Amino acid sequence: MKEVMAVIRINMINETKRALIDAGISSFTAPGRVLGRGQGHVNFHVLAGSYQDMVPSVKELKDDSPLISKRLVTVIVPNHLVKTVVDTIVTTNQTGKPGDGKIFVMPVLESIRIRNGESGEMILDQ
Repeated sequence: MKEVMAVIRINMINETKRALIDAGISSFTAPGRVLGRGQGHVNFHVLAGSYQDMVPSVKELKDDSPLISKRLVTVIVPNHLVKTVVDTIVTTNQTGKPGDGKIFVMPVLESIRIRNGESGEMILDQ
């Protein structure tokens, strides 16, 4: 089993949920808003211009370093579904602009259903 954790733009959560469901991934967790930043620094005064491909605005984004609201999505899947989840998240969230997000894939050593004590991949809904 693997955990696929994605940090995405806050306005992309509904599209990402729909895309995962359409891809056959019915179970996931979106624990809420998170704050963070990637390599670049963001100046919120010029952020709007960067979304409109204004080159001067894109160049100025490195002048400040506030944290930006993002959404965190976590999916636990059998190994054979990792590529499906990753591809779905990338396809749904990729704009080609800074801030599209990051995806991390980590091993899950054990899983246990609290209700009845079942364990392993059998508790996954996929």
